[in-house]
Amino acid sequence: MKNIEVEIQVNVENIKPLLKFVKEKAKFISEEREIDQYFTPAHRNFAEKPIISEWLRLRDADGKCSINYKFWHRDKEGKTNHCDEFQTKLDKADQMHSILKVLDFKPVVTVDKKRKKYHYKKYEITIDKVVGLDQTVEIEFNGETDETPAQITKGMIKFLQDLGVGKMKRSYQGYAFLTMFPEKAVYEEIG
Repeated sequence: MKNIEVEIQVNVENIKPLLKFVKEKAKFISEEREIDQYFTPAHRNFAEKPIISEWLRLRDADGKCSINYKFWHRDKEGKTNHCDEFQTKLDKADQMHSILKVLDFKPVVTVDKKRKKYHYKKYEITIDKVVGLDQTVEIEFNGETDETPAQITKGMIKFLQDLGVGKMKRSYQGYAFLTMFPEKAVYEEIG
């Protein structure tokens, strides 16, 4: 599944079972502050559409920098189970920022979050606190499988349900959109 990302972002009713699980069974990877700056080209504004399907992101994670482009595959209702993702590390974010400015890419929003990251089997589990948003759990699939993105997503939701986190609210809009347009936030209730 090269260059394909399958993940879910959910707010959970009771995070304690997940915190207990990652402490006892998952491998702690890191705790960091991520500053994500999102850009759009002047000639094709990604944020103009009612459902944003693509982003260009410049990230500084405690001095480790990267650039990332995502394109989400959405159904008729705007829901998604996966996206195409292209990412590479950078030596200096400020130089990439200068390149984007010269190429007429405009910064549209900055997302500031603290992230705790864990690894369990084929899942990267993160617990995010984004400035201005509720605490969110993100699970990303990392591995090889014959399952479809929809099947993988169903498995991630079942994983959380089996832990006993209670009701979940899933967002398909992403942190950048929710930060820019909190009044347009839409959540799907699960459980």
